[in-house]
Amino acid sequence: MRKRRLAPLLAVSVTATLAPALATSTATAAPAAAPSTASPPAATGALDWYVRQKPQWKRCQAETPAEFECATIKVPLDYRVPAGKRIDLAISRIKSTEPDKRHGVLFSNPGGPGGQGLYMPLGMQERLPEAVQQEYDLIGFDPRGVGQSSPVSCDLEPEEENWLRPYKEETFDKDVAWARDVANKCKEKAGDTLPHITTRNTARDMDLLRAVLGEKKISYVGYSYGTYLGAVYTQLFPGRADRFVLDSAVDPARAWRGMIQWWAEGAEPAFDRWTEWAAERSERYGLGDTPKQVDRTFWDLVAQADEKPIEVEGQPTTGDDIRSGMRGVVFSPKYATEAVVELKKAAAGEPASAKKLAQFAGSEGTGTAGAAADAAEVPSDNMTASFWAVVCGDNSAAWSGDPETYRQDALEDKGRYPLYGDFASSIKPCAFWDKSLEPATEVNNRVGSLVVQNEWDSQTPLPSGQALHADLKGSKMLTVLGGEGHGVYPSGNACTDGTVTDYLLTGKLPVKDVTCEATADSNAEARKNQKRDVLPGSPLPERAPDRF
Repeated sequence: MRKRRLAPLLAVSVTATLAPALATSTATAAPAAAPSTASPPAATGALDWYVRQKPQWKRCQAETPAEFECATIKVPLDYRVPAGKRIDLAISRIKSTEPDKRHGVLFSNPGGPGGQGLYMPLGMQERLPEAVQQEYDLIGFDPRGVGQSSPVSCDLEPEEENWLRPYKEETFDKDVAWARDVANKCKEKAGDTLPHITTRNTARDMDLLRAVLGEKKISYVGYSYGTYLGAVYTQLFPGRADRFVLDSAVDPARAWRGMIQWWAEGAEPAFDRWTEWAAERSERYGLGDTPKQVDRTFWDLVAQADEKPIEVEGQPTTGDDIRSGMRGVVFSPKYATEAVVELKKAAAGEPASAKKLAQFAGSEGTGTAGAAADAAEVPSDNMTASFWAVVCGDNSAAWSGDPETYRQDALEDKGRYPLYGDFASSIKPCAFWDKSLEPATEVNNRVGSLVVQNEWDSQTPLPSGQALHADLKGSKMLTVLGGEGHGVYPSGNACTDGTVTDYLLTGKLPVKDVTCEATADSNAEARKNQKRDVLPGSPLPERAPDRF
């Protein structure tokens, strides 16, 4: 399918095939499944065999609560060929605590792409209000290619997973070779599978799971990348979306190169806000009496570290490390100020807090080797491999195949966005990826949903959430003014939590867009969660600075 004129026809045919096949009622969705080793028999609908599966629920692990159950179902690798290869979809649930009050099922996704969602119900059980748990079966799943769902691998070494690389003329050819090598290794290891690890197919898996569970509709809470997954679901299956909460949102029109570049664009106003904040408190922190002086203090430290890395407890920190780390911390002015104060001490050879400087240390590329390997059968590079499958495969048209394009963009964007522009725009493996099997999804519908967004979000800046809100014509938007961190619900903020909970309980969107004020406690919660070792059951998204 290399001819562009065939792409729209392909998208229509796949969606048209899936829609009638999954339009099953509760009465017809639950018959016993055929044995998993059997071949799908001829059926009136292309996916009937899959819909007839009956999950064999069992306790997930001996150390997890008995009510947390797991199962595995089969889904087509290629929805165009349902009778072809099948892959696993690992699913989980915690059933409604009050069956008489049960409204339906609440699906969830933690972000990524490549984030495991199987343990999401545990985190939601811990954090969501009891009233929500009474109304819903909490449903988790590892997206296709991720975790326990037929995990993909590119056999990448840990250093190959470090992908946010600053542009330097002397290393650019080496970075191009790295990007090409990663793409080639992925093609060699999983070339038959990776083209099908896409957001559109994950949305189709969600709808197949809906049918297997015997539900006419699903409700959903998605974070970061999960907002894009949820939006694509509403586009493909608008009649099956019930109550959708899209927290910390991706702009569909910028998936995915543009979203990575937005990390640089979004950091600049946050940096300016920080210089003003620190200048207003110059007596306490001593970084400068004016925003311009604070700015100069920071860039002098970068220049010093460029010339000779600043050491903290034996750990060298380069100027690129400082720029990269600052991109994340600057969204919290207090956190950023405290970190720069300690960096200034270290640069002067004085004792400094290694804990407060951890964000800067070795942040040239933050790879996630081992992050996905919570079971022996999950490859150590699974999160990275599945990340590239989606980021490159969702929309190959967004990625130029000419390395010189990335060189030029990196140079220009370092000028526009000096903190992070070259990291975001320089060469990525997608430059050498195969063309997508389907065109990118254009999100433009009137499905009701609630878009939730912090004003200061390091991963999905406020304009990104506003763009999704504009695309979803039936949505309302909840904006947390002064809100810091990536992921809003739940945060302990009565205004934000109350608005989202009311929607989940009643299905009624606010009459108009809602604005809440951040609180010191809710922002402190965001800072506490800004860690890379978040448990997989967290109801909030992955906090790694190189993921959505």
